[in-house]
Amino acid sequence: MTHATVLVLGANGRFGRAAVLAFAAAGWRVQAQLRRAPVAPLPAGATAVAAPLADTGALVAAAAGATAVVHAVNPVYTQWDAEALPAFEQGAAVARRLGALFMLPGNVYNYGEKMPALLLPDTPQRPSTRKGELRCAMEAAMQAQAAQAAQGLRSVVIRGGDFYGAGSGSWFDQAIVKSLAAGKLVYPGPLQVAHAWAYLPDLARAFVAVASRPRATRPEAFERLHFTGHTLTGAQLLDAIDTAATQLGLRPAQGFRVGSLPWGLIRALGTVYPQWRELARMSYLWRVPHALDGSALLAAVGPLPATPVVDAVRQTLLDLGFAPGRTAPALSSLV
Repeated sequence: MTHATVLVLGANGRFGRAAVLAFAAAGWRVQAQLRRAPVAPLPAGATAVAAPLADTGALVAAAAGATAVVHAVNPVYTQWDAEALPAFEQGAAVARRLGALFMLPGNVYNYGEKMPALLLPDTPQRPSTRKGELRCAMEAAMQAQAAQAAQGLRSVVIRGGDFYGAGSGSWFDQAIVKSLAAGKLVYPGPLQVAHAWAYLPDLARAFVAVASRPRATRPEAFERLHFTGHTLTGAQLLDAIDTAATQLGLRPAQGFRVGSLPWGLIRALGTVYPQWRELARMSYLWRVPHALDGSALLAAVGPLPATPVVDAVRQTLLDLGFAPGRTAPALSSLV
């Protein structure tokens, strides 16, 4: 794949950055669309593209010959209702003009509060939140556009659980390990409930594998694939954090104190603070057990590298700036 080119839209975000690194490491030429200067130097083989998402012509010119477009654009959480669908449409327009495979990182919002414990690509989607409805609208648009014979959009959704790794901005760092340096972990839900997680470097490598398939081997113009990732109960995740923290010399001698989130207070304050309102709407994800069935992805690309949970957690803590003698880093808003 040394002559293949990919355009990563939203390359400054956590998944965008992970995608840039994974595609570059696999020998792709990477065009990294950025709204601002990169947070870290781009790897060899990657070039920054300063054109805004709305400038389809400039992006098409910069990424001429690209065979894949990764839509890693993720609006601020409180602005999703207004910005997510227009941004998606802009990204799809670029892929259509390039004749490239449009790749969307999906999540489990589509399935809603009554989702089954095991989610397959063909599991019926019954969203119970506005964000879930928007996710469903994106996938429906991809499927509809794939059916257009002349200018059809070739696309794939690769769905993962809660993102972690590759920087800050997730439940993992905003809540669970936020007070790790003070000897406390906070889990958002019951400790016995299974929850799906996606370690971003692994998820990004799955995108590379899917994009690298010869076009003739792709069965359909639109696909849904699930990335299994790590399915962990709260107790299992806290155990992994405890082990990783011990390896890094961060575990308190008496062990970590474990707290929970005050969801009642969060809901009440959500009437004043939009961020808290949005978080409260998604609280069911911590009460409803769920896992992703990755058998279709395995059949499509074969076995993928999978970082062991403790190793992924340890690297995540290091990426967040946790190390012996250091305090927790300043964290961005959850997006």
